[in-house]
Amino acid sequence: MSEKQQRLVFAIIDFLNQSIADATVKADDKEGLEVAIQCIGEAFNVDPSNPQQAEKLTIKPTTLQSIFDVYLATRDKVGGSTAQPSTSPPKAPTAEHKAQADAHKQRGNTLMSAKKFDEAIQAYNESVALDPTNPVYYSNRAAAYSSKGDHLAAVGDAEKAISLDPKFLKSYHRLGHAYWGLGDTEKSIEAYERGLKQDPQNESLLQALRSARDRIATSTTSEATTTTTPRESSPNPPNSLADMASMLGGMGGAGGGLPDIAGLMNNPQMRAMAQQIASSGGLASLMQNPGVQNMMNRIQSGNMPSMEELMGDPTLRDLAEQFGAGRGAGRP
Repeated sequence: MSEKQQRLVFAIIDFLNQSIADATVKADDKEGLEVAIQCIGEAFNVDPSNPQQAEKLTIKPTTLQSIFDVYLATRDKVGGSTAQPSTSPPKAPTAEHKAQADAHKQRGNTLMSAKKFDEAIQAYNESVALDPTNPVYYSNRAAAYSSKGDHLAAVGDAEKAISLDPKFLKSYHRLGHAYWGLGDTEKSIEAYERGLKQDPQNESLLQALRSARDRIATSTTSEATTTTTPRESSPNPPNSLADMASMLGGMGGAGGGLPDIAGLMNNPQMRAMAQQIASSGGLASLMQNPGVQNMMNRIQSGNMPSMEELMGDPTLRDLAEQFGAGRGAGRP
């Protein structure tokens, strides 16, 4: 059972429980629905009363209903050319309705400034009900949804605003930001590019596009670094003698007579030896040696071991002899 499937089931159960709580279903049907919820939970190993599982599987503040609303608002894009265009365009509002809608919008803007997002959404709902032809109201409501973390609902409103007026550029900002909030950087970039087709010189959209592309570049670089430089064990042991040199840089000649490893790594023969040890897998084995691990931990904590202590470990003594051979190689 995948976590994605369990999250869907959790959302369905949450919807059904909410339908019981708000009396969407008849009282006579409540018991039957509760039994159905229990059966569904047991079948998919989902228990909404378990706090840990609830925290893991919840999709809040998004709800199943809002996801469905987004689909209805964007199904022409999701389903391709199979969607049928609406045959009944919204009725043109009267001048009085437009004035009232604008007043609700202003109230919503004030509530947004006060971070009262749910109340702002309600105010924009009033604007949309009075004047469903104005893209500003959908765009503002999208901003309110994103502000409270319901980015899916924001996507639906932003797309609706764009469908009403493709030249209203703020809607593309709302759409890109909503996808950004959902973690879909590719869709975020696509939204900004759609806006730039309307106005290629719009600096705000250009900046948003650059930020989204930088996010992808940073993520790719981070993943590549993680893939190519795995750590052997905790706490973060060095992977190569070069890593050791970096860690010990500036410690040469410290108490106990520890060799200047950072300086040694500048010697071509030492570099060759380091590469040979790393490629043969010897370094990975070496870093599992308790004596080596203890030495590195002590150095990192500022407790420099003496040369006598180091030479008391056979493995470290052999390593020192290899370093000595490396240092002498090529010298007159």
